[in-house]
Parts: sequence; C-alpha cells; structure tokens
Amino acid sequence: MKTVSKCRNCSNPLHKKFVDLGFAPPSNAYLSESQLSEPELYFPLRVLVCTRCWLVQTEDYASRERLFSSSYGYLSSVSKSWLSHAMQYVEKIIPLVGLEKTSFVIELASNDGYLLKNFVSRGIPCLGIEPTESTNSIARANGIPVLEEFFSEQLAANLVAQGRLADLVIGNNVLAHVPDICDFVAGVKLVLKPGGTFTFEFPHLLELIRGIQFDTIYHEHYSYLSLVSVAAICQKAGLKIYRVEQLPTHGGSLRIYGSHQNSHHVVQHTVTAMHELEVDFGLKNIETYDGFQEKVDSVKNDFLSTLLSLGTEGKKIVAYGAAAKGNTLLNYAGVKTDLIGCVFDGSVYKQGRCMPGSHIPIVSPDEIALYSPDYILILPWNIRDEIIESIRSRVGSSIKFITAIPEVMVSN
Repeated sequence: MKTVSKCRNCSNPLHKKFVDLGFAPPSNAYLSESQLSEPELYFPLRVLVCTRCWLVQTEDYASRERLFSSSYGYLSSVSKSWLSHAMQYVEKIIPLVGLEKTSFVIELASNDGYLLKNFVSRGIPCLGIEPTESTNSIARANGIPVLEEFFSEQLAANLVAQGRLADLVIGNNVLAHVPDICDFVAGVKLVLKPGGTFTFEFPHLLELIRGIQFDTIYHEHYSYLSLVSVAAICQKAGLKIYRVEQLPTHGGSLRIYGSHQNSHHVVQHTVTAMHELEVDFGLKNIETYDGFQEKVDSVKNDFLSTLLSLGTEGKKIVAYGAAAKGNTLLNYAGVKTDLIGCVFDGSVYKQGRCMPGSHIPIVSPDEIALYSPDYILILPWNIRDEIIESIRSRVGSSIKFITAIPEVMVSN
C-alpha cells in the first residue's frame, strides 16, 4: 500500500477530501471457495481533489501488480452492448483518421481482444498491450498479437527502437487505471507517429458527481477524470486534444482525440465547448466537491433500508452482474449473504467464485429460474436495459428489479 500525499500530475499537496468509502478489498479480487477461509486484504478507499490541476485521485491504493494480476476477472466481451460500442468505434475511426492495411494500431489495456478483433478482421495490423494473463489468453486464441506487460514510457521506447510507431493509439477505460498517469501519457507521445492520433475514453467526473456514481470508485481507479485534468496532463507531455465526444457508456463518458502539439490537427469547437461546460458545472470550484459525501451516505442508507425492509417481508433478493462497481456498493453498505443470496453473472471466470468482501456466491444466469427470486438487484446499472432483456428471456415478467444509483428505484 502506498499513500499519495501529492498530486499525481502536478505534485501539489493534497488536502481536500472528495469522498471516503472506508476500507474495502480490491473490487476485482473475486474469491475461490478455498480463499473464503483465508485472511482478506482491505485497503483505504479515500479520494482527494487537487486544487491546482483538478485531478481527482485516490489517496491510498494497492500496487497495480496486485490489482491487475494473472487472475484478473473483468472480461470486456461479456457485455453485448460494449462489443457493439467497440465495433462502432472501429467503423468510425478507420475513415476518420485514414487507416489502411499499411497502418499500425496499438491498444493499451486490450483486455480479451474485444476491440482489436475488429481491426484484425479488416486486415489492419495491430498490437494489444495488456498485463493480465487471464484476458491475454483469450485474445491470443483469437489471433490477436499481445504484449503481456504494463504500458509505460520505457515500454514505448522499446517499441520505438523496434520501429513500431503507431498511426492510432487507443486507450479505452485505462487512463484511470494507471498510478503513474504522467509516465503513461508520455509513453503515448513517444509511440505515436508525428501525424498520428490517440483516443482515450474514460468515465466523466462531471457525470460521477451529477449522478452520485460513487460505486464507480474503487482501488483499480486511481484517478477520476475530466477534460480539464486530462488536458493538463496531455499538455505537459507535449500532446494536444483536438476533438471531444460525449458518450453514454459507463453512465456518461468522454472520448478525446489527441495528437502531437505541432501536428496538423486543428482543435475543434467541441474541445472549448466541453471545457466551458465543465467550468460552468464547477469542476474548477472547490465548493462543487463539498457535500458529495453526504449524498453518497444518503443513497447508501436508502439502499440498505430497502433491502432490510424487503428481507423483513420475506422477499428473496438476488443480484445480477458481478461488476466492480457492485462490490463498492455492497461493501460500503455492509451487505452480506443474509440480504442477497447470490449474484448472477455471464462470465465463466467469475462463476463459482464469490464477491470480494461480501462473499456472495456468483452463479450462472442459466440458474435464475431455479432460485425463483422476488427481486433482482442490478449492480451494473449502466447496462440495466440489456440485463433486464436477458432476464426476461429466461424467466418472464414476474420479477421486480432494484437499482441504487443515483437513487434507489424498484421497478417491474
């Protein structure tokens, strides 16, 4: 465990608390049956705000090697909507930046090949860089070349020495996952061709605050990002952001397009418009971050009261989606197996394991009918509609659904 006393970007001393979620185990550290009788490591989950560059970041965290180990449990391909999102991105980016069969694409944190397989099928050379063996084995089985390493400026230098510069560098939902964010972005600059483009997607801090999305806070997320903070990091590395898009993914995300500062890419109006939106919302005003803890605690208390009330009535409650965000919610609320009997999840890797902290068993969705639940708590609320459609196809319309973010809702 390491305590961060200075901002990861600008080294400004950190004093302003954003939210404190107590202590929790890493959200993707799913447990085997034998591990349930062993000690479980918990780490502080406290988030601070830099009042100079406005990067929101964890104070205490586990090492990246512990969080992204060989048994890392998140598989991107489990979500049909995310697969569709990846395909749409590829169909858009190829003509937008002029990719050809002589181009070279690098994806950072390529997971199980959910995105790069679309470049492979089009004959565009690519490389995934991904540190977790559990996901790499799936990607390689599908013919996707992968380097099993953490991306860094040093790794980028090695690629440059091999002549492997990229026309396009992709980083989807990885920028928040790196402890040394400046080293990571410096590596992007190094490996990017002079006229090349990089794209980053990340959950938008503005939406986290507006939607009280505290369950997206967990140890694997070292930073919580806005255009304001990411632009400062990129500028320091010699990069510029020239285009911004708002996305519905993960409860509201940004996709930024960037390049070398001296490239031919012209900064578009979308960049200044988003910057103005963030400033108007108050992301550069410390008062915006005040009171978030109280909102979080209100949601948590309402959620717990709902479960206790239904349990008192004798209702059977289960959950769907063994997502990292779900573990934050369950652990902060102190929910255990006495309130939620199991969690259904489509990932074969997670099935047969238990949720970290709560120790709720993870079961195949094929068994929903056998459990005959009265209520299903949807943990990955960002794909609520996809999940409900999947459940309805299995068990009909008798079950009611619960979501907790941004407020507790019970629906048919």
